Amino acid sequence: MTDTIVIIPTYNEIENIEAIIKAVFSQSDDVHILIVDDNSPDLTGLKVKELQKEFPKRLFLEVRKEKSGLGTAYIHGFKWCLKNKYEYIFEMDADFSHNPNDLVRLHDACHVQGADLAIGSRYVTGVNVVNWPMSRVLMSYFASRYVRVITGMRIHDTTAGFVCYKRKVLETINLNKIKFIGYAFQIEMKFKAYLKGFEIKEVPVIFTDRTLGESKLSSGIISEAIFGVISMKIKSLFKK
Repeated sequence: MTDTIVIIPTYNEIENIEAIIKAVFSQSDDVHILIVDDNSPDLTGLKVKELQKEFPKRLFLEVRKEKSGLGTAYIHGFKWCLKNKYEYIFEMDADFSHNPNDLVRLHDACHVQGADLAIGSRYVTGVNVVNWPMSRVLMSYFASRYVRVITGMRIHDTTAGFVCYKRKVLETINLNKIKFIGYAFQIEMKFKAYLKGFEIKEVPVIFTDRTLGESKLSSGIISEAIFGVISMKIKSLFKK
């Protein structure tokens, strides 16, 4: 997994950060991590700085001034990774909802099987979600179905946040024009890749809800996803 980096955005993840960093590094001696921290009040960033002494030249930290949304955190991370010449660039949560053991499988989907974008999918082989209430499972599942119908993408898990990009995908997409910051950001990135004709592969994973820390999901993020998808699709039609 040389030339590979995992971007982990954080805001108040002090309970998870050390464990997730060590779990990712246990997968390969070659993988690197970039933490994009939104100036967490719980001093997550300070803990990462301490861990950098243990993992020099493998663990990197970018601290932003304030909490500005998941999408902008990833855009910040993407630009940093492109500047630093990484070939395989991951999105991953800090809370262990994404299993670090699956990193190799997503990497292989791109490096060995030829995908340009690999998605850790909760829904490609049924519903693989642990510890979510049924209401949230249904909301997430039908949100992905809704996006699939509106956009025409043949992707089962359109809101997935566990993703591996080949460098060329992020170089081709105009990152400065990505508009959404919540779940809709995940949809928009996949839609842009889909419109560009990149090869997209879903890799089945089991998603386990966080046991430590607080969820960042809000009604505003959900609303953005629902209404943003329609706007995004209409704009793509006019561009055609």
